[in-house]
Amino acid sequence: MWDLAHPWWEFVLRGAIIYVVLLLLLRLTGKRQAGQLASFDLVLLLIISNAVQNAMNAGDNSVVAGIVLACTLIGLNWLVAMFSARHKKLDEWIEGRPQILIHDGRVFDDVLRDQKLSIGDLQSALRQHGCESADEVHYAILEPNGAISVIKMTPG
Repeated sequence: MWDLAHPWWEFVLRGAIIYVVLLLLLRLTGKRQAGQLASFDLVLLLIISNAVQNAMNAGDNSVVAGIVLACTLIGLNWLVAMFSARHKKLDEWIEGRPQILIHDGRVFDDVLRDQKLSIGDLQSALRQHGCESADEVHYAILEPNGAISVIKMTPG
């Protein structure tokens, strides 16, 4: 239980190599901030973590295999991002479309239900945008990245 199959420094070295390679690859592809990750970016990160796990813990996969997998997945992510930027239908299929939650003070409960949002989530977003109730809202839109945009009604 306490005996390592490989010297400890090999685990450190493997972890450092994978970390640096992934960091460089992600920087080269111009990754967005964590709060702005698109769905396919999140899936990519989850798959990469699984792909490089054995390379870091000296399992059956080698470091080279982990790097090759990471390069392959990041290359695929780049292609998906490039194609979705050029093809609106593909982007809508991958990312989804904005959903109107409120229009002129009327809350669309069916959209909230379909999007798995509670009224509490919506009220919290409204408060963050300085609105006390839906009556003050011209539009509230659930964006594809999960953020809720709020446009207040204009007085008059």
